[in-house]
Amino acid sequence: MDVIVIGGGLMGSAAAFFLTRRGARVRLIESGYIGAGATVASFGNIRRSGRYLPQLPLAHRSLALWHQAEALLGRDVEFRATGHLRMIFDEASLADMRRFTQDAVPWGLALEELSATDLHRRYPMLGPTAIGASFSPNDGSANPRLAAPAFASAASRDGAEIMDHTTITSIQRTEACFTVETSKGTYHAEAVLNCAGAWGRQIAADFRETVPLTMHGPQMGVTEPLPHRILPVIGVWAQHHGAYFRQVQRGNIVFGGGVPRSDVGPDGYAKAHFDVLPEQLRQLVQMCPTLRDVAVIRQWSGCEGYVADGLPVVGASGTTQGLFHAFGFCGHGFQLGPGVGDAMAELITTGACETPLEPFSISRFA
Repeated sequence: MDVIVIGGGLMGSAAAFFLTRRGARVRLIESGYIGAGATVASFGNIRRSGRYLPQLPLAHRSLALWHQAEALLGRDVEFRATGHLRMIFDEASLADMRRFTQDAVPWGLALEELSATDLHRRYPMLGPTAIGASFSPNDGSANPRLAAPAFASAASRDGAEIMDHTTITSIQRTEACFTVETSKGTYHAEAVLNCAGAWGRQIAADFRETVPLTMHGPQMGVTEPLPHRILPVIGVWAQHHGAYFRQVQRGNIVFGGGVPRSDVGPDGYAKAHFDVLPEQLRQLVQMCPTLRDVAVIRQWSGCEGYVADGLPVVGASGTTQGLFHAFGFCGHGFQLGPGVGDAMAELITTGACETPLEPFSISRFA
């Protein structure tokens, strides 16, 4: 093989797809089900507002691919450019939004500011105490349960070998290639792409690269189905733990945020904590009072990797030729998935990438 991709979440599956499209021979190795890790715990948010500004070129690249996803993959992953609305409840957040909006213009992102009057006229069901909002019309959401399997299936269709339920026991670099020993055999490749999510830290450490990463779980939930009336994805412009929600086409309200993420133990299993639900629902009702009497039917969580500086690790290894990393997306990687996969495929097959990746180099921790 030319490339072994480790990790079958959205990053790894998208990378396998775009590598195969560039003519590489690819093997994707996943320890569990494809897309069943942090990806499936995701909210499905496709958001550019509020991001670290040097990340916007990668976010723009990814958004363009989300708009092409159905044509590229041959199936609908429920990407909908419904717009992304972030409500504002205090003057400090309003000032922060205005600073970001101004700073983001040179980076190619234009946000619309809505006054309280504009917001309540356009979205009368939303909370009356909001003093304004930002709106990004081309953003939206997709279904995290469909995205990674769709990319992996399309990669397989184009010639990639997809191996799920396969445990990796060692990865070694020889003068000739990488040797990857697994529960299903030993495989060789010229390059390895580490998309192992929260477990990417250990793979990096095996090659003398230390990343300050911890594992945490978001607190997510979903309500009973309701008549479909809420089109955009809705969040809060807040410094910490802002709540967010969206209504899927079937009518359910998917929500998250508003409370601290839970710690995840060494076993990698995240748990939903029922004791934080009242605070989540208080914030949800503040955002949309009509949800006050709606029933919550399910809660869940999932293990995500959070790097100490809040930025992912994306790019070539600083110690090992042929090793590449794309992990530690700190709970905001879903939007970036296709763009990261495409950018890594370009970097691995050509040695360069048109999208700047230097701010996310693992060498920043050297």
